[in-house]
Amino acid sequence: MVVSQSAFALMVFTDRLFMSRIDALHIASALGGGVTFFVTISLFQGVISYATALAAQYMGAGQLAKCPRVVTQGVIMAAACQPLLLLLGWQAANLFEWMGHAPAQVALERQYFFVLLAGSFLALTKTCIASYFSGIARTRVVMISDVLGVLVNIPLTYALIFGVMGLPALGIQGAALGTVIATGFSVAVYALFYFNRVHRRRFSVMDSFHYDRGILQRYVRLGLPSGMEVFVGAATFNLFLLLFQSYGVNEGAAMAIVFNWDMLNYVPLIGMNIAVTSMIGRYVGAGDMTRTNHVISAAFLLAFGYSILLGTFFIVLREQLMNVFATPGEDFSTIVTLGSQMMIGLATYVLADAAILIASGVLRGAGDTRWLMITSMLIHVLMLVFQVYIIKVLAFGPMASWWAFVATLLALAAIYLWRLLGSRWRSPERLARVMAE
Repeated sequence: MVVSQSAFALMVFTDRLFMSRIDALHIASALGGGVTFFVTISLFQGVISYATALAAQYMGAGQLAKCPRVVTQGVIMAAACQPLLLLLGWQAANLFEWMGHAPAQVALERQYFFVLLAGSFLALTKTCIASYFSGIARTRVVMISDVLGVLVNIPLTYALIFGVMGLPALGIQGAALGTVIATGFSVAVYALFYFNRVHRRRFSVMDSFHYDRGILQRYVRLGLPSGMEVFVGAATFNLFLLLFQSYGVNEGAAMAIVFNWDMLNYVPLIGMNIAVTSMIGRYVGAGDMTRTNHVISAAFLLAFGYSILLGTFFIVLREQLMNVFATPGEDFSTIVTLGSQMMIGLATYVLADAAILIASGVLRGAGDTRWLMITSMLIHVLMLVFQVYIIKVLAFGPMASWWAFVATLLALAAIYLWRLLGSRWRSPERLARVMAE
């Protein structure tokens, strides 16, 4: 799962690296358009990704035939939400202008956003089937499919951006189109594994293509809080990002570059989060919580070890890392100076990210999604209120806003760890309610 998520990080990283070869405006626009797209689909993606926990719980309970039915219900939801997604997307595209972005940046952000939105069904379908394979412990399938998708994406995106190999030069639209095509390719690879004869027979795949009210109700009951958590977290983060970009193009480019390096820590940890969700889910399904402490200890050891190494790397080489994205022939010194200061904050919160993702993976696998939703929504909304006050009312500079963001992540990590150390999430009565259809 770490390799799989790292492949995704590499794909986004190279997309923005290609954008930097045009100018800083394209880097900032790709970040704004990409994050806004994620916010638009995040509620549905958060619900559908709960397939990891559901499939793991059914597998732990020995009910293998119910595992692929989770996929069917997820694809039904992905198709059903398309009209609403288009409506939401049409309104979300106005955010760029409302946040005071320059007209040239707004035009680029909208182009990137709308191409990604056109491929939303493929993105949600991929999320569903990848979550399913993670839940049944076939994570090698996820790795192979995602890595192959990235190997298609990188050269294709380069060709579509700059117009090589006989393809038109589409600029920022080419970056988004390459992502959509690569997502479709990954779905096709997943389908090969899904309909493989051995897998098909073991899980009764061909009998799963029907509406299952019980599974869908569990999907909504447990997955909807998870989706709301993701949506509100992503929405408030996106609004913070757009607010920060109102400082100017240089500030927006600096943030885009810092978050690009942040993905080297955050996205692999999402792989750990998914793995932990799957393992805890299987123990919940089997009614055996005796080994959960071993899973938690191992996950924290791996996550903290990785984040400490990467945080040190971010501090020591912060200026060099910013200069990787320098546009040839342009003065990049202002962006490097600001970004280097922001990299110190990044190195500060990488351990908080590790704690948040491991703790939330455990709690999500155990079905404690309502608590996660309420806590995450409250902290993220407070963060956005503080950011509006800092940026628009007090008119403080970008570093004040940045350190307030860092403090929010540290506080969220402390609250998640407090919940994890308690015993309410693992009580037998609550776990029995989680498994009820």
